[in-house]
Amino acid sequence: MIVLKSKNEIALMREAGRIAAQTLEELRARIKPGETTLDLNNFAHSFITQRNAKPAFKGYRGFPASICTSINDEIVHGIPNAKRVLRDGDIISVDVGAVYQGFIGDSAWTFPVGAISADAKKLLEVTEGALWAGILLARPGKYLEDISAAVQDFAETRGYNVVREYVGHGVGRTMHEEPQIPNYRQGKKGPLLKPGMTLAIEPMVNAGAWETRTLRDKWTVVTQDGKLSAHFEHTVLVTETEPEILTKL
Repeated sequence: MIVLKSKNEIALMREAGRIAAQTLEELRARIKPGETTLDLNNFAHSFITQRNAKPAFKGYRGFPASICTSINDEIVHGIPNAKRVLRDGDIISVDVGAVYQGFIGDSAWTFPVGAISADAKKLLEVTEGALWAGILLARPGKYLEDISAAVQDFAETRGYNVVREYVGHGVGRTMHEEPQIPNYRQGKKGPLLKPGMTLAIEPMVNAGAWETRTLRDKWTVVTQDGKLSAHFEHTVLVTETEPEILTKL
């Protein structure tokens, strides 16, 4: 069942989203060669808890950390580790969730570490562009498939592939609500979008093939061919008119 949010619930989600967005912005300034992913995790945990919120990912389905940090060919769910030291030329996807008074804001961004290659920069630009293409269609009267198609078309017409096994989702009181939001066409319209829906739209785009595999830690998802991947995500409210991004400053 798709849960439509009330005005009061949306206000709480705005605050949760603002905290998630602030966390990512603070992390942006800390992402540099020599930094460890555990350092980033520890900072994010403190930053979120100091704002009367809690990290949404810590303990979720057993996840051991407060944020996800996925480097280069890692797509999602990378576990922060003191031994994972960022190097010049890396890209790192950071996924942040904040729970504020029972409601969740969920956002992810892929950042360059130092100077990155032209190919990596292009991947980041295309994946972010696919996110905005999907957000643009999150409006009443459109269907879920419209978002999926916009994301897929933006990425694939530029020579990239969208991940199939992992998708966006509704979000609110729980991390994963209905509906699921694939980043590719399903061949059916799916639900009609209505005001009050809150959607985590999150393109995961690979420089190579779309296939994935999971590492032995049972969390970290990587590209099967070892090529780069990027991940961008916003929590978006469907309103009476334009989509509202809840995970922004």
